[in-house]
Amino acid sequence: MALNPIKKTITLADGRTITLETGKLAKQADGAVELRMGNTMLLATVVSAKEAGEGVDFMPLTVEYKEKFSSNGRFPGGFLKREGRASDYEILTSRLVDRVLRPLFPDNYHADTFVNVTMYSADGVDAPDALAGLAASAALAVSDIPFNGPISEVRVARVDGEFVINPTFDQLQKADMELMVGATYDNIMMVEGEMDEVSEADLLAALKAAHDAIKDHCKVQLELAEEAKATVKREYCHEVNDEDLRKDVREKCYDKAYAIAKAGCADKHWRQDSFDAICEEYIASIPEEEREEKEPLVRRYYHDVEKDAMRRCVLDEGIRLDGRKTNEIRPIWCEVDYLPGPHGSAVFTRGETQSLATVTLGTKLDEKILDDVLNQGKERFLLHYNFPPFSTGEARPSRGVSRREVGHGNLAHRALKRMFPEDFPYVCRVVSDILESNGSSSMATVCAGTLALLDAGVKMRKPVAGIAMGLISDEGATKYAILSDILGDEDHLGDMDFKVTGTKDGITATQMDIKCDGLSYEILEKALNQAREGRLHILNIINETIPEPRADYKPQVPRIVTMLIPKELIGAVIGPGGKVIQGIQEASGATVSIDEIDEGGYIEVAAPNKDSIDKVLEMINAIVALPEEGKVYKGKVRSILEFGAFVEFMPNRDGLLHISEISWNRLENMEESGLKEGDEVEVKLLEVDKKTGKYRLSMRALQEKPEGYVERERRPRGERGDRPRRDNGDRPRRDNGDRGPRRQR
Repeated sequence: MALNPIKKTITLADGRTITLETGKLAKQADGAVELRMGNTMLLATVVSAKEAGEGVDFMPLTVEYKEKFSSNGRFPGGFLKREGRASDYEILTSRLVDRVLRPLFPDNYHADTFVNVTMYSADGVDAPDALAGLAASAALAVSDIPFNGPISEVRVARVDGEFVINPTFDQLQKADMELMVGATYDNIMMVEGEMDEVSEADLLAALKAAHDAIKDHCKVQLELAEEAKATVKREYCHEVNDEDLRKDVREKCYDKAYAIAKAGCADKHWRQDSFDAICEEYIASIPEEEREEKEPLVRRYYHDVEKDAMRRCVLDEGIRLDGRKTNEIRPIWCEVDYLPGPHGSAVFTRGETQSLATVTLGTKLDEKILDDVLNQGKERFLLHYNFPPFSTGEARPSRGVSRREVGHGNLAHRALKRMFPEDFPYVCRVVSDILESNGSSSMATVCAGTLALLDAGVKMRKPVAGIAMGLISDEGATKYAILSDILGDEDHLGDMDFKVTGTKDGITATQMDIKCDGLSYEILEKALNQAREGRLHILNIINETIPEPRADYKPQVPRIVTMLIPKELIGAVIGPGGKVIQGIQEASGATVSIDEIDEGGYIEVAAPNKDSIDKVLEMINAIVALPEEGKVYKGKVRSILEFGAFVEFMPNRDGLLHISEISWNRLENMEESGLKEGDEVEVKLLEVDKKTGKYRLSMRALQEKPEGYVERERRPRGERGDRPRRDNGDRPRRDNGDRGPRRQR
């Protein structure tokens, strides 16, 4: 069968290219595009049901990003040796794509839609997560699925003072800021990233550089869709509306909803009950025979009325749902050392949002092992975020870790990790449990995490705080209000959720989702500056609570010391089959780990008390120390031979204790020495043979020489004893010439 694939190429500023191709693979999907950059290849497919499910009034979108281990010539780990549940990296990449695509489907489109992006080839040079959004959007572009795109996502990093679009893995290692940006041709839709205390102006400059690159991606996708003849989208009807009913709901409910919004009550439950009562009152007024049919429509129309009333109250009256000013932060209280058992703990409460954070300090054995397709290594700083249903008053079970929990935890981890001390000897795990939630629990996690780390005695470079900003705007953003420390309702009903974390000197991480068109850089700049004021306010409260890290760790924290030994001595410390290092641990009760690094062998010793650590250090120093001639050692007899004994005077070092060096008295045999295997003896190292490396030991050198003892001298052979030397001078010399040929040996 003849194929007519369509191919388009995007050229980056540094000359690298991205190729989009459709019409060759996965042709039964509604849309499929193959993306290649170098030797990295992604396949994006999209399929959407023809009809919406009954009663569905939202966009049921599912985005799945998957990486094949075969893409990089690797086997999956585990017993089954096949890909299993999604890794955190895959979940985070899926969320990045979802957050840009979801707002761009039509509001009245409710068909089940599945976007799958799979990495089939990887070269380890270019990061595939920065390409997934482009591939997904291109698949939508060549399909007949209604979509207000195209979009693209790029990673922008600042390397040596210059912005680089979609940097390589090597370039990322040198970057001081790194952002993932998703946008249409006209508007930025999503931002997420981390940085080294950069200014608000630098962040805006990075966003502009990313958006310029995205515009080129969008142009190429439009050309691809036109050549694929996919510019005409399918017709659909997923909503049945009653415009008279919509108008009636607005007329009878708007003023009541506006009054609740204007009341400015800080009690979330009162507000919700009051809003719900308005809707229930209207439903009760409908004739009973029509009620069941009209109720779903009434609830949908009333939601729009409630949203509009709250937004107009903010824009026209300057009054927020809980009565605060636009730049006002909710009341904050926090407390450290809240729990007696953990190594560090803190409670941070801001309004109706509360985080309980704990810190656990561990040894090298507690490191998290990373085994993703392109990312292998170990992680010493961990952060986990939990969002139980009771935190929002929901009566439902908790079933595992959700994608949302992975995403919020990742944001808090990024916010704190760059302020974590580089030379910290412990592995550190922060856990944030959200006990109450009404807006920005991830930012509460950052604040609670900082407090708990300081309570644990972690010498953070600087404290970090976070704040979530919102936006309410009219059409075209001609009139707008920037909201500090947004509520959950303000997030749901607003146009922007902009989370910013940082120290007093700059931003460390950010996450932004925008739900409206036409958001200017001027508005973003004002939001960032207002966020900085709020961040500094929270940092002052943190500083009042605990102005500096604890001077010492709590008693229950294991003590850790580290040391460096030459590479050639690593084997001696480990011993055959790990016998030596296991013996050290058994004898001391400490945990000992050793790694080979460029500088040598890095040893980490963890123990509950100083005595255990001292014992380990003494044993290791004995192994790695070099024997010194003339030094006295305490050794153990390992074996007895006819001519002496072998004594282990240092770990894994045996020396010969000759029979003549045991005592000043002459011994005829070793039985007279009284030595047995296992005896502990003190010996002096007399000599180290420079050629063979053998050691000559002595016990008698440590004993007092007997009075009148005369050392027997060695005499020439002819002068020994009374036997006269035989004179062979008169013996005729044998002529070798008569021997015949010499026998060959």
